[in-house]
Amino acid sequence: MGLKDGKSTLPVKFMASCEDYNDAKTVLVGVPMDFTCSFRPGTRFGPQKIREVSVGIEEYSVYMDKDLTDKSFFDCGDLDMPFGNVEESLKLIGDSTQEILGDGKFPIFIGGEHLISVPVIKEVHKKYGDELIVLHFDAHADLREGYLGCPNSHASAIRRLIDFMPGKNIYQLGIRSGTREEFQFAKDNTNMFKFDVIEPLEQVIKTLGNRPVYVTLDIDVVDPAFANGTGTPEPGGITSREMLKAVGMLKSLNIVGFDLVEVSPIFDQSDRTALLAAKIIRDIILIV
Repeated sequence: MGLKDGKSTLPVKFMASCEDYNDAKTVLVGVPMDFTCSFRPGTRFGPQKIREVSVGIEEYSVYMDKDLTDKSFFDCGDLDMPFGNVEESLKLIGDSTQEILGDGKFPIFIGGEHLISVPVIKEVHKKYGDELIVLHFDAHADLREGYLGCPNSHASAIRRLIDFMPGKNIYQLGIRSGTREEFQFAKDNTNMFKFDVIEPLEQVIKTLGNRPVYVTLDIDVVDPAFANGTGTPEPGGITSREMLKAVGMLKSLNIVGFDLVEVSPIFDQSDRTALLAAKIIRDIILIV
């Protein structure tokens, strides 16, 4: 699938997407990959479900007091992933990110599992260097060195970032699950805030100034009572209202890239998880 040709074979695009890549400031790309999921696979179907349900929410956001019709963004469709080939898939994601950044556009990637974030952030880091800040919203620390002997795993997504950027540039919010070793690693290497999101985010925002910020959002940061359609649900999370409030708080930052991952629609017949994801993506488009 070529990013610019507009010839995606997918039947539905995100609501209000424009017709021409060249006219767009923001570019959406779906990544239907769940090759390393360790509990409940199915996030490969997340990008298209989020698009499908986007027509069920308004183009106008009461949270942002803005409308998608005032924005120019292009939905490229989904990348054609080489099924089962993790390394080649990561390369494809990285190449696509490089293309989007090279064209001076804002990237939004929709997963898929959390491992897809690594090549995206790696390319963004190449552009901004160690000035780059990563805000990580998640239930899980994702700081394992590897999972079942595999270093490229959704359980190691944030650990892999530290292979190429300073860990102290990473702020982890809402974390409530992980191994003892992960929490010790975070204490020594990242900025982790357990359980809560709003209060620590308020404090973090005050320190960032105009530094470039990449946001990676695992939908399971939200409690499964509000977002049960995910591969590794973890009780004890934030509400959907808190999540939307947190997204609104980001508008004061210099956001340079965004991804939303781990929506697994097969586990949510109500579609409330995908609907929440669609609202988050809509509001991100409106604030960048």
